[in-house]
Amino acid sequence: MQSTFASLASRNYRLRFIGGIVGNTGTWMQRVAQDWLVLTELTEDSGLAVGVVTALHFGPSLVLSPFAGLVADRLPKRAILMATQVAQAALAGAIGLLVLTDLVALWHVCALALLLGVVTAFDAPANQTFVGQLVPGHLLANAVALNAASFNLSRMLGPALAGVLMGAIGAGWVFVVNAVSFAAPITALAMIRTSELRLTARVPRAKGQIRAGLAYISRRGDILVILVVIGVVSCLGLNSQLTMAVMAREEFGRGAGEYGILGSIFAVGALAGSLLAARRSRPRVRLVVGSAFAFALASGVSALSPTYWFYAAWGLVVGLVTLTLITAANATIQLSTSPEMRGRVMSLYMVVFLGSTPVGSPLVGWVAEAWGPRWSVGVGALASLVVVLGAAIWIKLRWHVSLEMTSLIPPHVAIVNPTAGHGPDDDATLVQSAPDDDGSPAAPSSSRDG
Repeated sequence: MQSTFASLASRNYRLRFIGGIVGNTGTWMQRVAQDWLVLTELTEDSGLAVGVVTALHFGPSLVLSPFAGLVADRLPKRAILMATQVAQAALAGAIGLLVLTDLVALWHVCALALLLGVVTAFDAPANQTFVGQLVPGHLLANAVALNAASFNLSRMLGPALAGVLMGAIGAGWVFVVNAVSFAAPITALAMIRTSELRLTARVPRAKGQIRAGLAYISRRGDILVILVVIGVVSCLGLNSQLTMAVMAREEFGRGAGEYGILGSIFAVGALAGSLLAARRSRPRVRLVVGSAFAFALASGVSALSPTYWFYAAWGLVVGLVTLTLITAANATIQLSTSPEMRGRVMSLYMVVFLGSTPVGSPLVGWVAEAWGPRWSVGVGALASLVVVLGAAIWIKLRWHVSLEMTSLIPPHVAIVNPTAGHGPDDDATLVQSAPDDDGSPAAPSSSRDG
């Protein structure tokens, strides 16, 4: 248990962790309220409209993230985060005011979602890499996983609170509560002791720095595998707010309260996945691939759920494998990337992770309208299965190894070296630690610790 929460021994990290729980809880409350507002009040149950709003939220990451990553490498990350938190609070307050005064229209929600997407594009790479300044290097994987745990504790609380508040006092006040909640992360950032930050040298201004980041990634086969897997799964599979809304509303005929319950149950599983990830000192490529395979299977079962309560309960499993995948991908990339490149690499990771959503959300929303809510979940399961099979083939051909699924929950894939000798170590597995720039795997090891 001590190793699970090791990063909380750092005062700076502890402040950021607590502030993040409060701020992210408000953010999840707003996401639920916004989707429900669009689905039930601003349109006539249009999953496509919800998908478009989601796309506008994440769309700016496609264009701005590479530049935002360079900004994160050049400027103080704490200052960037202070600015983005204040901006998000202002935007939440604006939409809350529009709803409370009965002036809100769909185009207002779209415009504010786009502005929020611009802010998020700059917030994400700074937020992802700031954790490296809060803890020692050997605790980075633990800190990344605990960040995910904080996020998913918020995801557990936020939807449930949003459902209660929407039923009691209306969606407008949910946006106001979110605006107020940003006081917690802003205060936490202000209280951080800058003398205790583990600062890295800032990248000086020079030409071609974004191209340098792209060139760095192109030489890293392990990072490329992760980006492709995360990109496909995120595009068509990680649209839970949209798919939960249409499944609750259209497939099972439920209301706002039951929709909020779905998000909270999913978050319980996600929280469990985050805490399991916090115990891993070195996540690897094999865990990313194994988690994506488990996600494909879990999503397939979810699409076939016979009842609302089965769908809700199975959300525990979907949440667990989802967060195992996300935290493994995030930590693997951060741990194996040189500090001077980390902001740019993580920004490009966020382009793939968040930027693929604008492509997938409208498509998934259209699938929900044209083929039914179950297919909006099923298309993500099928796409995830295809990309996992493709990744396994690529790994076998490029690294001359094969993947063996040894456990589904928690996800665990062994990377087996078929070219090993004929002695007692024939079953040795390859541990994918920080590889060389050509992306080749490390030397064989007998470890199977995931």
